[in-house]
Amino acid sequence: MKTIRFTACILLMLCAVSPAGETKTEKPAPVVPSTFIRNGTLDLDAAVKHFENMYRSRSSISTAEIVITRPRRTKTMKMDIWTKGEEKALIVVTAPAREKGTASLKVEKNLWNYLPRIKRTIRIPPSLMMGSWMGSDFTNDDLVKESSYKEDYTYKTAGRSDDPKGWVIRFEAKPDTVGLWKRFEVVLSEDGTLPLLGRYYDRKDRLSRTIQWSDVKNFDGRRVPAKMTLIPTDEEKKGHRTEMIYHAIQFDVDIPERTFSLSELEKKR
Repeated sequence: MKTIRFTACILLMLCAVSPAGETKTEKPAPVVPSTFIRNGTLDLDAAVKHFENMYRSRSSISTAEIVITRPRRTKTMKMDIWTKGEEKALIVVTAPAREKGTASLKVEKNLWNYLPRIKRTIRIPPSLMMGSWMGSDFTNDDLVKESSYKEDYTYKTAGRSDDPKGWVIRFEAKPDTVGLWKRFEVVLSEDGTLPLLGRYYDRKDRLSRTIQWSDVKNFDGRRVPAKMTLIPTDEEKKGHRTEMIYHAIQFDVDIPERTFSLSELEKKR
């Protein structure tokens, strides 16, 4: 049985601006079609491929902030993020001061957290993969797993959406796929080039969370949503939401291999 890989449009947005001294690889700007509409109909395969690869690249360096809202408090953290392909990521909190230096390292399916207050590196075991990542509504599992829509799902156009206006694409997990989601739906913009809203259903076919994409910007030649808002639908999590906001992204940057090591994770900052 295949294990579902699910980072694609959740934490594949985890990509970020280069620190001082980082050298950017020269490359031509990607050519993105202005529309995926053909004779009044959505070109489904082309639109899904574009959606899946929107944030993917050989490597990336970004700056972002995450806003975690709870009924009685709101917490904001700023972070620098380095990625290499889909297998490696280093995320380092830069603010506020009490959280500065907290970091997560992903290498393939392994995940470590560094806690500067106690100067300890903790490997996240499988039993804690469904736990909260950085106190947010994302899980550790979101960070570790990647999705492949063609391998793990069947998909089809499920009609039009009025709120927001666009095309509804329905993804159904294949019978031999093991994972958290039975299915999910994504509303793409009317030209098919941008995701607007996602609805994710658990294995009992209950709506578990929604994702909203907004604030479209041009980052390094790519037109992508800079903001992603995750809202759990469980009654116990009423009033919870997590916003991931990207301020800058560079794609296909030269990043030393040592960046994705435990020694770099624990580096004094």
